[in-house]
Amino acid sequence: MFSRLFSLTGTQDCYFCGATCNASLCDGCSAALPRLPAARCPCCALPAPESRRCGRCLSEEPHYDTTAAALAYGYPLDAAIQAFKYRNALGLTRSFVALMDQAIGQPPRIDLVIPTPLSQPHLAERGYNQAHELARGIAQRRRLPLDAQALIRHQQGPAQAQLPWKERAKNIRGAFSTARRFDSLHVAVVDDVMTTGATLNEMAKTLKKAGAAQVSNWVLARTLPAVMNPVKA
Repeated sequence: MFSRLFSLTGTQDCYFCGATCNASLCDGCSAALPRLPAARCPCCALPAPESRRCGRCLSEEPHYDTTAAALAYGYPLDAAIQAFKYRNALGLTRSFVALMDQAIGQPPRIDLVIPTPLSQPHLAERGYNQAHELARGIAQRRRLPLDAQALIRHQQGPAQAQLPWKERAKNIRGAFSTARRFDSLHVAVVDDVMTTGATLNEMAKTLKKAGAAQVSNWVLARTLPAVMNPVKA
């Protein structure tokens, strides 16, 4: 029921309400998606007073430098992301990319865009990498170089989403290696959802060991702790 096809006129049905529009999300449904508070930590994108670096990022400085997140992970976005990620709902790509592009704004010069890689068994099982689809769309919009082979994921442990928050950093440790050097580059890493940040932090650590000067996260959705609520449109 979630699969939407373009008609001969170039229009399609909104994923949520079924209205005919020129994208996979109509303007009304897109505007109603859960938003993050305006004041956010520039490093991890969690809510923070006056958009200053949050206490956690000050006390346990991550390896990544900044995070741009388009939306808060919550209803009804969560179901759409699950369909996009696991059930081949790739018609959502263009709308998701547009939301991310708006959230990114005008960052400092980016030298390279890299999608979060899947391990070969997961890629073979799924048939595509949703992070690659997002990264390709953003790189094309911004005319930036994309390297989908720059990072290699070796570890085939439990999926991060299946683990308690406290176990995710341990599960992902040492999971990545690089296929090249990134000396003095500002690299943007693209993913669909940032939860604890453990995966993105491990990738940033790997990239900086290979010479990257800065690593920025570009994500579609940021998971908020249970005590925080998304902003309603």
